Amino acid sequence: MKLTLIADQLFDGEQLHELRPLSIEDGYISALDTVSGAEEIRIKGLLAPGFIDYQVNGGGGLLFNQTPTVTTLQRMVQTHARYGTTSILPTVISSDYEIALQGATAVSQALNSRMPGIIGIHFEGPHLSDVKRGIHNLSVLRPAADHELALYRRKDLGTVLVTVAPETFTTEQITALVNQQVLVSLGHSNATADQTQAALNAGATGFTHLFNAMSPLTSREPGMVGIALTDPQSWCGLIADGHHVHPLCAKLALQLKPRGKMLLVTDAMWTPDAPQQEFRFEDHVITLHNKRLQSSTGQLAGAAISMLDAINYTINVLKVQVPEALRMASLYPAQFLGRSAEIGQLKPGCRADLVQLSSSMDGTLNLHNTWLRGRSLFPTQETSYEQN
Repeated sequence: MKLTLIADQLFDGEQLHELRPLSIEDGYISALDTVSGAEEIRIKGLLAPGFIDYQVNGGGGLLFNQTPTVTTLQRMVQTHARYGTTSILPTVISSDYEIALQGATAVSQALNSRMPGIIGIHFEGPHLSDVKRGIHNLSVLRPAADHELALYRRKDLGTVLVTVAPETFTTEQITALVNQQVLVSLGHSNATADQTQAALNAGATGFTHLFNAMSPLTSREPGMVGIALTDPQSWCGLIADGHHVHPLCAKLALQLKPRGKMLLVTDAMWTPDAPQQEFRFEDHVITLHNKRLQSSTGQLAGAAISMLDAINYTINVLKVQVPEALRMASLYPAQFLGRSAEIGQLKPGCRADLVQLSSSMDGTLNLHNTWLRGRSLFPTQETSYEQN
């Protein structure tokens, strides 16, 4: 089936267009124009690329670590798509090897069945610092064994991202993974600036949830934060919820990093669309209060936001312009993950993963519809107003 959407405005990931048609065929964008034989639908508001979240622990009341199955992945995709996210890396938090293996198996099955929304997997640990572990279980933190490195190198997992601490993961291991197209991000680390720089030199390209669970910038030791802020080539993930990072620190990071190197992530736990206000994760009882997740041990325990929440915080609190905030949630993550030829943009050849947005008087963006591979998730009477 051929379909042409004509929105009031279209943001292709780089530029804003007025009344620019977008045509879809077989789940992909075929043209930014009308095409012969397509059904044409006028769309209110703004069409933009679907959001990309490479740090997603759960959703819909489920946590991937606890039930690493295809069913959980389906729930996570459906839940986050309701808030505009069309591509995710389900994230396995530090665990026993068997949990990581089960998570990988589920992702492989999802990719093999062409499940929309799943593009790979993020292993956040267990090769982390005990000092900066957060809620990661101390008993499972460890150096990487050969069978774990082999798991990360598997070719049936889509995009593989591994978060490591440089003091527990050698530069040789980083280089070996990068040479096998595995992305390495640095985090949950008490590394010195020199150790952090060595990891970047070895091939690491990202920093996991900037400022959180990493050695701070001080006057005599720049730490991981100092290197992250001043390195022009690396990407930094930012949890924009007002709890993980003070807005002044977030604004400083946006000023220091080159355009395109600051990315939005949710670090979402079970909470989006979940009935539970409390959740048990290993030895932690995690409670949701005022949109903040806190463990019974006192630490922040992931986040309770959607990507749409993060975008609106970035616009309204950090005062980032709407197009740039959208890029931080779509184009830039796609570039970090090496997937910008197929997602993160609305251009011919890209997947038809898109969102329909409108803006309130206060500048808040509202989501009206999400398309996953050209399929509308929740069409309503308000979505379109003219059909030919």
